[in-house]
Amino acid sequence: MATVTGSGAQPDLAECAPAAASAAPAHPPASVLTDAGDLLRALAAPVRIAIVLQLRAADRCVHELVDALDVAQPLISQHLRVLKTAGVVQGERRGREVVYRLADDHLAHIVVDAVAHVQEGK
Repeated sequence: MATVTGSGAQPDLAECAPAAASAAPAHPPASVLTDAGDLLRALAAPVRIAIVLQLRAADRCVHELVDALDVAQPLISQHLRVLKTAGVVQGERRGREVVYRLADDHLAHIVVDAVAHVQEGK
């Protein structure tokens, strides 16, 4: 609840005080926060988001991603390299092709939740 005074709204101090010190979540180490930031940066491109959504549905090779996303092959390969370096995707050579898949389902959830969140506001 806010108290209105002549200078504007002031928050009620009871709202700002934590209920208990133990209720605050544990602060992860700086290295974990850095790695999480790196992961989010790797996902922060529309083409990479589209790749993750494609790989969520099924494993794909580069030419399938090129066809599905209507993006040039060198650009798909560049984005896959970023995703692979970040540990988002893994590639497995099968003959002349490399088949890509998501490293784990957590990553798909991040992207799906972000897309759903944006769509809710539209």
